[in-house]
Amino acid sequence: MTIFKSPLEAFLHWANKTPNRIFLKQPVNGKVLTYTFKEAKDEVCKIASKLKSYNLPERSPIALLSKNCAHWLLSDLAIMMADCVSIPIYPTLNATSIRQILEHSESKAIIIGKLDDYESQKSGIPNIHKISISLFGEGEGDLWEDIVKTQNPLASLPTINANQLHTIIYTSGTTGMPKGVMHTVGNIMESMQVIKSVIKLPETPRLFSYLPLAHVAERVGIGAHGIVIGAEFSFPESLETFASDLEACQPHLFFAVPRIWAKFQEKILENLPQKKLTILLNIPFVNLLVKNKLKKKLGLKAATFIVSGAAPLSASLIHWFKKIDIEIFQVYGMTEDCIISHATRPGVNKIGTVGKALETVKVKFSSQGEILIKNNCLMTGYYKAPELTASVFDDAGYFKTGDKGEYDHDGYLTITGRAKDEFKTDKGKYISPSHIELLLSKNPAIEQICVVGTGIPQPIALVTLSDLGRAKSKHILSNLLIETLRTANPSLEKHEKIEKVIVMKEDWTVDNNLITPSFKVKRNSIEKIHQPFYASWFEMSEKVIFE
Repeated sequence: MTIFKSPLEAFLHWANKTPNRIFLKQPVNGKVLTYTFKEAKDEVCKIASKLKSYNLPERSPIALLSKNCAHWLLSDLAIMMADCVSIPIYPTLNATSIRQILEHSESKAIIIGKLDDYESQKSGIPNIHKISISLFGEGEGDLWEDIVKTQNPLASLPTINANQLHTIIYTSGTTGMPKGVMHTVGNIMESMQVIKSVIKLPETPRLFSYLPLAHVAERVGIGAHGIVIGAEFSFPESLETFASDLEACQPHLFFAVPRIWAKFQEKILENLPQKKLTILLNIPFVNLLVKNKLKKKLGLKAATFIVSGAAPLSASLIHWFKKIDIEIFQVYGMTEDCIISHATRPGVNKIGTVGKALETVKVKFSSQGEILIKNNCLMTGYYKAPELTASVFDDAGYFKTGDKGEYDHDGYLTITGRAKDEFKTDKGKYISPSHIELLLSKNPAIEQICVVGTGIPQPIALVTLSDLGRAKSKHILSNLLIETLRTANPSLEKHEKIEKVIVMKEDWTVDNNLITPSFKVKRNSIEKIHQPFYASWFEMSEKVIFE
């Protein structure tokens, strides 16, 4: 088995060995454009040459602002080939946040790809070199298509050192300002080796890339991983075509976050109510037909490894999917540890846990129960923040994750909460909301949950509704939510029992800054808006309050 020194070396290997094999499939206006490895290499060499022609300082940071698409991977490879440092930016960020990252990273150029609303973002880009892609309707600076037509390809390739800075990945900021996590080429390739040892895929696998490539999990677990193993990539054209694009791809590896699994379940139950589904699954032969049809429709018929990460997924939802022959493996990792930490795997999938530590990982716990991690691909630090960097490592070089957890007697890790999410009720009791939110998430009428309680005697749950929840009357919905409390509260400690559910009138979105681009709830932002109302809500007689 070939061991590559960098994703770029792997890409060039496949371009030379299998030049005519399809590398990228990009849907545009209902048609699919394809790029062979050779065609991709030609474009990458010319874009890299253009970046070099700007005569930028050595190893300059180059930003990449785009949704997932063929050109995201081509751009990332071109930045590597030009011997620069890539600065991926979430495509949903507003102009202020984009400028913040560009100025902090000192980016010297930016590649502008597929975006939903570039007009509202462009004021965030200072006067730096720009390359944009007219295929996606952008026309700023130098056009990608013109470069491909007129630029001579890069004549010589860089010598890549394992210890050199490869990328600065800005965290999605659940707790304030994004931090620039620095990873070397060696970190990325070390992560690859571990991922390859855990995830066994067929030769020339198909991958479907839709979670933000600016996030470490998609960037490493799908993007770099796929390049190293010579995969074929497909992308969704839009939110509207997501389901049909995924069904057409039928990837061998599929990675999702809890919100996606809840949406999948919701769509299945819309067409096939639970009562009917349960009956069909209990009929021999028919159950196989039903399972196969559902898996094919979801796009998971060929998937040999199905993963959930970024936040805890409720055990009840994992069991539900298992009944239709979809086995979900929970993984746990962070930007700072290059996602190499814990995973459940075939044959050792203990539902409700995030699995055992991966082979190259060392783990210990602080006296407060915080998980501390050490592996061979920990970040080199936060960009321009030596004091912050020093504060997140202990004296032995273990990274302080900020998560609390515990091992069971078989060595499986359960995440019990986020240290920073803990709050104190006015009874003086500390509450970790994570496990309570998981209990409430069993109700398919709920889309998102934030359990809070600072300054009131008992915690309350702030929730947004799923499409299923919105379709119900307030009366029916209130009864469903009260039943959820009746079911959940007996398993909680006295001080943890949820007193009320507050149904938000506004959805929590990336646009209103209440969730991150990776769909994590921004607790601080939500509390800032709603904390003044906790006491008055608590005093109301109703168990369910509509904001």
